[in-house]
Parts: sequence; C-alpha cells; structure tokens
Amino acid sequence: MATRRPNIVLILADDMGVGDVGAYGNPAVQTPAIDHLAAGGLLLTQCYAGSCVCAPSRASLLTGRYPHRTGATDTLEGRGLDRLALREVTLADHLKQAGYATGLVGKWHLGALDPRYHPNARGFDEFVGFRGGWSDYYRWRLDANGTVRLADGRYLTDVFSEEAVGFIRRHRTEPFFLHVTYNAPHFPLQVPDEEAEPFRATGRFTEGVSLIYGMNRRMDQGVGRILEELQRHHLTDNTLVLFTSDNGPQFGGEGDLCTTRDNGLLNGAKGSVLEGGIRVPAIVRWPEGLPAGAETNAFVHFTDWFCTLLAAARAEASREPPLDGHDVLPVLQGKRGEAPPQRFWQWNRYTPVPTCNAAMRDGPWKLIRPVIGEAMTLTQADMDMDHRLKYEPEGITDISREPEPAREVPPAPPPLLFHLEGDPYEQHDLAAAEPQRVAAMQTALDRWFESVEADRRSIAD
Repeated sequence: MATRRPNIVLILADDMGVGDVGAYGNPAVQTPAIDHLAAGGLLLTQCYAGSCVCAPSRASLLTGRYPHRTGATDTLEGRGLDRLALREVTLADHLKQAGYATGLVGKWHLGALDPRYHPNARGFDEFVGFRGGWSDYYRWRLDANGTVRLADGRYLTDVFSEEAVGFIRRHRTEPFFLHVTYNAPHFPLQVPDEEAEPFRATGRFTEGVSLIYGMNRRMDQGVGRILEELQRHHLTDNTLVLFTSDNGPQFGGEGDLCTTRDNGLLNGAKGSVLEGGIRVPAIVRWPEGLPAGAETNAFVHFTDWFCTLLAAARAEASREPPLDGHDVLPVLQGKRGEAPPQRFWQWNRYTPVPTCNAAMRDGPWKLIRPVIGEAMTLTQADMDMDHRLKYEPEGITDISREPEPAREVPPAPPPLLFHLEGDPYEQHDLAAAEPQRVAAMQTALDRWFESVEADRRSIAD
C-alpha cells in the first residue's frame, strides 16, 4: 500500500443523485469521466451525506461532526444559519498545518457574510468561488481571495474547472488539498444548448431533466479535465480523488420543468431523510492506497471522510472539539472493520424540531420521523433576502437579526421503521410489528438530539 502522503482532490457536486451517474446503473446519462474514475477506483453503494440539504452536509464533511454541533443547521445564509461556527476546525485547517497547500474552488455556503467566515479564514490558502448557496451560471459574481470577479461570458462550471486545473498546475511539486465544489446541477437550471440537446432529442425527458442531465454532462467534462491534469503531471498514482454529492437530487416542479427523475429507485429526494435524500454517489480513487475497479457496500457517513482523509495524509486530527466520524480507510482497503456506529440526521427550517424530518440508522434498521409541514416553510422576507444576496449583494453587510417567524408546530406523526437489507427502497413500514425496537431507537435519537442541540446552543459567535 501507499508509502507516500497523497495529494487530495475532493470533488463535491450539488444536488446530484445516484441516478445521475452512469456508473450507478443509469445508461441514459452521460458521465464518462466520472464513470472512468469509478472503473479505476472504488464505488461506494452506501455513502450517506451529513444532511439532506447543502450547508449542513458540507459542514459535516469539513469538520467530521454532525451539522447541529457546528451551527450550520439550514441553508439560510441571510440569517447566518449556514455559518460554520468559528470554534470548528476544518479539514483544510488540519491539512494546511500538515504542510499541504490548500485550495477551494466553487461553492462555499458555510458563511456568506462577515470576513471571519471566509474560506481564507477557515484553512484555505486560495479561494475562487461564491460564498452563498447558489449562483446564476452566466450572471455570476465570484470572490477570488477577497477580490470581486464579475461574469465575463463564460459558463460558471467551466470557470471552476479551469480554476481547479490551474491550482493543480501551480502546486504540482508539493502536497496539495484541492476542494472542488461544483454548483451543478443545483438551481437555476442553465446550460449551453449543446449539452441538453442530446437528452431533449430522445423525447424521454422533461425539459427540466434534460437541462439537469446537460449540466451534469458539462460538469463531467470538467472532472475529466481535472483527471487529465493529474495524469499530465504524473500525479495520478499518488492522488486520492473523491467524488461525491452533498445530498440527494432536487425533485419537483410542474409540467415540462419537472425535475423528478431516476434516483436508483430510492425513496425520497433532497430535503428528506428518506434514502433518496441522504444516500449519495461516492467514488474514491487512489492507486497507491486503495483497490481499483471494485465496489463496496461499506456504510460510510460524511463525518467519516474527515477522519479518513486525514489518516490517508498521515495528519492527526485534533481532539477538540470531539469528532463524530471514524477512520474507514482500513474498511475501504478491504480489511475487516468494526460494526458501523449508529448514525443520525435531522433537518427543518429555522430552529431544529426533533420530531420533524429526523432519522437514525442502527445496522440494517432505520427509524424515521416524518416531515411536519409547518416546520418546513419560509417567510417571503427570507426568500427575498436570499435572492438579493445573489443579484444585489452590495447593500447587504450583515445577516438578518429579526426574530424567527412565529409558527405552531402540531403534534408529530408516528415514527416509521424500515429494514434496509430487505427493503432498501423503504416501502414497508415495520413500526407496528417492532414496538420495542422503535422505542429503543427513538430513545437513542432523543439522546443524540439533546447532545447536538446542547452544542449548537453553546455557540457564541
């Protein structure tokens, strides 16, 4: 196995489901570069995001901790609910301390306002991207190490690919950590016509799905450019490349703009703790350290990547704040590992509600607290501020300090219970047949929520 510290390239797509990647069994999509990465690497069939939405999941990935502990509990950058608490230590912090050059290209979404939350202050030597949750692909406005860079006619996915290639070229003679966070295929659905046309021509897809598949096709070309640049500088063998997505695919819309599509038969989508919202594609290639052309059903959570990548880099993680993740490198290498720990998810709008849209997994068993609609709505004022931050940011210098909207959350519906080994698509609720298991799992979920909420409430940023 590996005798050298690897370079690390962590590529994160935005709202990309398992059905959006050819290597996961959908012949209708066109992702040859990602499929090639899978052919030469390790394809994971049970990788779980840290959350069913963007910012919390990204916080989990970069800290090895559950999102609630970090303060990034929602996507609302205008309220600062996406902010990664200043006490958190990032993967980039650790790798920088270990001698790696560190760079972030793309979407940040862990603090859109206040320089203390800027990527350059969170371990990244270099940053070119946007700090909020989404961006127009043609009318973009980027932050390049604190300097504003305005749209120049290029498609934003191409800009990020070019910046990633440039980072590799500049740092090819030293250990580097490059985090490429494409915003594709997140809203708004925009792509050059030549990318969407092959899907339109089939007559099989809505315009919305054709645009998304085209956006993924263009992103795949960027992934190919990154892999080619590594090969050009003879860096392939000693570079760990991880490709994954922050959560499941965005479904919805009406008529020809409907985006509901193949998600590998998983139930649910972005915003839901059903499998379709949190089980994500993940491919890791490291010729000097991992098997090639293999598949694993090892249960890996986003918090685990923090510990695993640091272990690959032979960089020690700090003991404070305590981590939730575990090093799964031995398991990925085919060695026998310990049984995976219980894992937890929860997300709603504004202050977290423990009985809304929550889940825990214990071995093959999964408990779900269904969505409560009243806890999932936004005010028009918060939606308007989100829009202004994208297109008219000059007049916004601080997050909204207004009180959260008043709401009445009704009693929660009863929990659901699924056995994923026999029912991976969550079709058969076994809660009535397993009352003792439901009670024990609910107790564990309650204790977890109390723990992470205590951490969240202690944040003093």
